[in-house]
Amino acid sequence: MRRLLGQILAAILIVGVVVAIVISGGDDGPSSADTITVRGVIGSEKKPFFEDPRVRAEFRRKGFRVEVDTAGSRQIATSVALSEYDFAFPAGAPAGEKIKLENQLSSSYTVFYTPMVIASWTPIAELMVGAGVAERRAGWYSFDIANYLKLVEANTRWTDLPGNHVYPAEKSILITSTDVRTSNSAAMYLSLTSYVANRDNVVENPEQADEVVPEVAPIFLRQGFTAASSEEPFEDYLAIGIGKTPMVMIYEAQFLSREFLGDGSITPDMVLMYPEPDILSKHTFVPVTSEGDEIGNLLLRDPVLERLAIEYGFRTNRPAPFLEKVRESGVEIPSTIVDLIEPPSYESLEYMITRIEELYGQA
Repeated sequence: MRRLLGQILAAILIVGVVVAIVISGGDDGPSSADTITVRGVIGSEKKPFFEDPRVRAEFRRKGFRVEVDTAGSRQIATSVALSEYDFAFPAGAPAGEKIKLENQLSSSYTVFYTPMVIASWTPIAELMVGAGVAERRAGWYSFDIANYLKLVEANTRWTDLPGNHVYPAEKSILITSTDVRTSNSAAMYLSLTSYVANRDNVVENPEQADEVVPEVAPIFLRQGFTAASSEEPFEDYLAIGIGKTPMVMIYEAQFLSREFLGDGSITPDMVLMYPEPDILSKHTFVPVTSEGDEIGNLLLRDPVLERLAIEYGFRTNRPAPFLEKVRESGVEIPSTIVDLIEPPSYESLEYMITRIEELYGQA
């Protein structure tokens, strides 16, 4: 009898374990044995999105385990061995196009995008208003790139600004950026400034590039050390504050993701200035394998992944969900950016970067 009772209890225990396994795995999609591992190389600005447990869970529900490495967009386009990956996901359209052409790949997707912005502080923005560079808008500022370049050309220092009692620093007035030799955000900054220096035209050839490089190179050379990826200067902006980074060129998504998170890292005196003209960083997904292509299609069409991308501040191909999130958060930004330019071709951009790289060696 005791033996029979033991067998019954053992059977109940086994059934209970099976039920527990089924319940715990019910929302996770296919078992790990049925999950396809897909590897990608991405710009560092998208790493938090891909590491989000909710994003991972949604990919698992669709039958995929997505693993990513990070690299600068220029590095992805020039030196990363794509044979080791199923997809590449740089931050900029020029790099995406270069990757597709160089590797004889047939397709690419603009999955989401974000405009370039200047993260700053209200006292600094007001100094820029007084200098004729910025204008107050509804909760944000516009920033005139042409007038800014005039300050750079004159090597204007903060102490040169009349009535400057809030930031009496002796250093040159410069927007902090990443390293133009490695980072897409700096390449987008170069795209903007070279457009204005080229009399409001996209640089199309080496002759035009040779004319504008002497004017735009100082915005990078005078900064001294610059970080390789966009996360570092933004984290300095958040943590160290106005003393180190009074103005920093970032992706709008970086600022909005912290604003949406509501963790207190965005304080009331932090503001965004939108360049005029402005440029979009188009996060371009380039599938290398058929499995990579499936991930690209999920990022384009899966509503859960779209909602999560918006939580990370990205604008998607459907404006309405993004604008709804903005309204819910109470953040004030332009819903539509009118004065937008396209970046130069990869070849023209690469030529300008190479020329600036040569000047770094002479500095």
